[in-house]
Amino acid sequence: MGRFHRHDGTESGHTHAHADGSEHSHWHPGEGGHTHSEQLGDHSGYQTGGDRIDVLERIFDENDNAAAGNRSRLDDAGVVAVNLMSSPGAGKTTVLARTLQELAETVRVGVVEGDIETAIDADRLRPFAAQISLLNTGDGFGGECHLDAPMVARALDALDLAALDLLMIENVGNLVCPAEFEVGAHRRAMVFAVTEGEDKPLKYPVMFRSVETVLVNKTDLLPHLDFDIELFERNLRAINPRARTFYVSAKSGDGFDDWLQWLRGDVLAPARSNTAAASTSRR
Repeated sequence: MGRFHRHDGTESGHTHAHADGSEHSHWHPGEGGHTHSEQLGDHSGYQTGGDRIDVLERIFDENDNAAAGNRSRLDDAGVVAVNLMSSPGAGKTTVLARTLQELAETVRVGVVEGDIETAIDADRLRPFAAQISLLNTGDGFGGECHLDAPMVARALDALDLAALDLLMIENVGNLVCPAEFEVGAHRRAMVFAVTEGEDKPLKYPVMFRSVETVLVNKTDLLPHLDFDIELFERNLRAINPRARTFYVSAKSGDGFDDWLQWLRGDVLAPARSNTAAASTSRR
């Protein structure tokens, strides 16, 4: 059957083949779109095209319902969740480790760690996180390339949410699939490394369009690269003019103050205010 995904953006659909012969079908809903057959890609090459669309609609509906359930559980516990995404090797785990260290004294941070195999990253983060729940996706079809809402629901079962303020969901390293599946997080951010090239927003628009914050990582390497910051910014703005960028080095800590301020101010502060207001209204 291949893998099927949906994209946020302009309504359209297509199917394309990969070098290994597998097919990869996409649907693109408009703003606030839902799963309709015309948005699930071109299945005209399959005799079972209509049946396939019905299956996909059920899959996506089930995922969205689970995501809503996850968000409700988090809201009830007063926890804010951030879905952190990136390509493999962008430095997502290093960014997260430094973030946990910086916030440890003032914020109770839990982690849902997603990887296809191994506990390497979870073990690396364990000393800094208040709690951690590992999700290995290797039992999926060749190893699922993303986290989905039912997976995250299982991870939440392993956490004491009442003892957390912030939940960081480290998604599987991939610039396509993680952006297409809601997991119940309140905010979306991604880590992008300057070693990846200025063209990535144009090549992977779904990911860059889906996030509100981009951490441009590995800036300590800029003196050794031909990376054009202005060109990257133009490409990013063409895809997502509202995205906020933080230029950081997870290795040195440069630029981290702005990122941490975003987490404390834009992410946590409103949630705490809402929780306090809700608590007062129940009295």
